Amino acid sequence: MAFDSTICALATPPGVGGLAVVRISGPEAYSVAARVFRPANAAKKVEEQKGYTALFGHSFLRGKALDETVALFFRAPRSYTGEDVVELSCHGGRAVSQGLVQACLEAGAQPAAGGEFTRRALMNGRLGLTQAEAVMDIIGAEGRQGAAMALAVLDGALARRIGGITGELTALSGHLAAWVDFPEEDVPELEAQNLLGSLEKARAQLQTLIDEYGAGAVLRQGVTTAIVGRPNVGKSTLLNLLSGFERAIVTPVAGTTRDVVEQTVVLNDISLNLCDTAGIRTTEDLVEAEGIRRSYQKLNQAGLVLAVFDGSQPPAKEDLELAEACRGRAAIAILNKEDLPLVPGALGEEQLRPCFREVLRLSARDPQSAALLGQAVERVLGTAGLDPEAGILSSRRQLSAALTARDALDAAREAFENGFGYDAVSVCLDDALNALYDLTGQNAGEAVIDEVFEKFCVGK
Repeated sequence: MAFDSTICALATPPGVGGLAVVRISGPEAYSVAARVFRPANAAKKVEEQKGYTALFGHSFLRGKALDETVALFFRAPRSYTGEDVVELSCHGGRAVSQGLVQACLEAGAQPAAGGEFTRRALMNGRLGLTQAEAVMDIIGAEGRQGAAMALAVLDGALARRIGGITGELTALSGHLAAWVDFPEEDVPELEAQNLLGSLEKARAQLQTLIDEYGAGAVLRQGVTTAIVGRPNVGKSTLLNLLSGFERAIVTPVAGTTRDVVEQTVVLNDISLNLCDTAGIRTTEDLVEAEGIRRSYQKLNQAGLVLAVFDGSQPPAKEDLELAEACRGRAAIAILNKEDLPLVPGALGEEQLRPCFREVLRLSARDPQSAALLGQAVERVLGTAGLDPEAGILSSRRQLSAALTARDALDAAREAFENGFGYDAVSVCLDDALNALYDLTGQNAGEAVIDEVFEKFCVGK
């Protein structure tokens, strides 16, 4: 697909920095660059530069020098967008970078829309749709594993996984179509065992992708984490431990924390938005009561719950109520104050295990407890065994397509087992293939592409 216009935009974040890069892409990229950039070596001509070369010189706005500038040249189709591209690198001050963009616009370029460079890469066949979606994921990744996961998708790992499934289903669909549509030909009938085996294999591969989605989302986006418990069980001490500094006030006075205190930390490469909540207890204090209401609200909204208990004391009524509220959730019970002697009847692990996926005994004052907790978080959120380089679904759009394809395979199996014949199975296979083609972008419509690019920033 050809684009008639030449576009430009600042490809680095706006603001003060060491460098800024202005990207120009389109059929007139070299001509626009020649109007705003002059090589230090007058014998060099911008329009004659080969791809993957660089020139040092100066950029100009309305005939006046802006800054020392380095121009990088890329010839179509071997560029990010598949078009002729010139990238002009200058110093990162606002005046210089904005002046250089203005110079390019006055030289004939059009301002790029959000995601337009990547959209052109998609339309010109330089990227697939899943790879295009990975661009913003890798830009926004906060942890190393999240970045590795996005890079794997950008390199085509997810497209290859989906391609393997569609390849097998296409072969199966072709065999069924040939047998149904050309009965006069000597096409061998597909044996029931082989048909069901192929359907089950493809379904299992899709289910693995679906199951990995939640853990992958945690690595990409992080998770809201509520720290809950009775007063003085060590919630704020735990927050300070994970933060690495005294984020919350810690005193022996019950009810010190009356509102939600938030802090984002990275634990075992997982970004946790920690919410230290008011201690849960019965109180007549209206302000404290409102804080407790918010504590339960955060618990219900959180993707991960760290329920803190005083492991040196017998359980109180509020402890048991909290444990029950955590049943069925992604929650970890922390029996804190391991450094203190246990009194008779102290709360034990066996009392909490029915309500929690993980129960840990630790001291929030011990720096080594953070590593222990990090391992438990990985197990509860499912990231411990995840291979970030495998190619993992990275958006709800992709997840929805995978779910549709899986359900279509279930319908194909059900149709065959209920005796509806190969025609019905073939229709269901086509539905599964269409969903997977939507996922990879092979038959994605304009509305789907618009949905993908609506979150993109200008310059990418």
